[in-house]
This record gives sequence, C-alpha cells and structure tokens, in this order.
Amino acid sequence: MSQTATKSLPLPLSRRAFIGTTALSAMAITSAQKAYPAEPPAKLELTEGGGFSYEVTRSDAEWRDILTEDSYHVLRQGATELPKSSPLWQETRAGMYHCKGCDLDAFDAAWKVPLDKGWVFFTHSQTNAVLTGIDGPVPQYGNAMSSEGAFFEVHCRRCGSHLGHLLTVERQQVHCINGAALNFIPSAA
Repeated sequence: MSQTATKSLPLPLSRRAFIGTTALSAMAITSAQKAYPAEPPAKLELTEGGGFSYEVTRSDAEWRDILTEDSYHVLRQGATELPKSSPLWQETRAGMYHCKGCDLDAFDAAWKVPLDKGWVFFTHSQTNAVLTGIDGPVPQYGNAMSSEGAFFEVHCRRCGSHLGHLLTVERQQVHCINGAALNFIPSAA
C-alpha cells in the first residue's frame, strides 16, 4: 500500500479573526517603517456596534450636503465608479491626493502607477492614512455578486470613507482608488 501525501488546507478565518490578524500585521508593518516619520494616528476606539469611532464624523444629511451624488455613493455607500469616469485617472502632475470626505493627505502623486484601466492606482498610501477591510465581489472588476471572491477594501482612517480596493493588476499590488473619492492638489511650481 503506497502512502500519499495529504495537503492540509488552512481553516477559514472568521471575520473577527481576520481583522485581528490584519490589525496585528499592520502594526508590525508600521513599526518596521521607521524611515518614514509620521504623526501617529488618533486613537481609534471600538464602538458598541463593533465599528470605529473616527476623528471626522457627520450625519447622513451633512455628508449629502458636502459631497456630489457620485462621491456620496463611493465614499459613504462603498460603490465603485465606472472606469474612466473621473479625470483623475489620467492626472500626471506632481501633487497630493486627499480624501474627499475629510481632506486627509492620502496618496502622493509620486506613487501613482499609470495603468490604462480607468481608475487611479498607487503603489502605497501615505503613512497612517488608510485602513483596510473585507469587501465582497465587485461586478465592475468582472466578478459577479454570486462569486465567492473578496477584495481588500481601502478606507480613510480619519473619516472611514470608502476609497477603493487593494488589487493585483498586471502583477503589481496596487491601491485601486476611485477618483470620486479624491481631491487632487497640484504641487506649487
């Protein structure tokens, strides 16, 4: 009788275990990035419902007053804009991209990756600018809602607004960010 090697599959993580593991990983990565001095983020506290208490909070009516309809759907409802619907995907000037919900410096134009996909791509964010979570399949990326795939969702750490996703595109791990979620401020010449 021949022996066959069995490959044990990892057990699926619960959402709570995944978020805890992700938080520990993020802390380890942040502590390893001492070459980038940054102001520490404000303390995030868990609320009774298990969410975070963010520095910038607004009522739904206040969000609707300050955001366009498209930006509201992206930032507050987690929508994904249509490809090439924002002019920021073709922006090439030096400058800083800010969260449209709270004006936090989120992405430097020096880290922008020019990909002809129709969204704004960056190799990484500013230190302590974003949080990640788990998002279900995104139809605009070619995934049906019935598929079992999931994405890492990128949120602003100051106001909790949905910015986009972490994806692998053309063999690069990138932040795929909705232009409707950003304000671009060009550098002074």
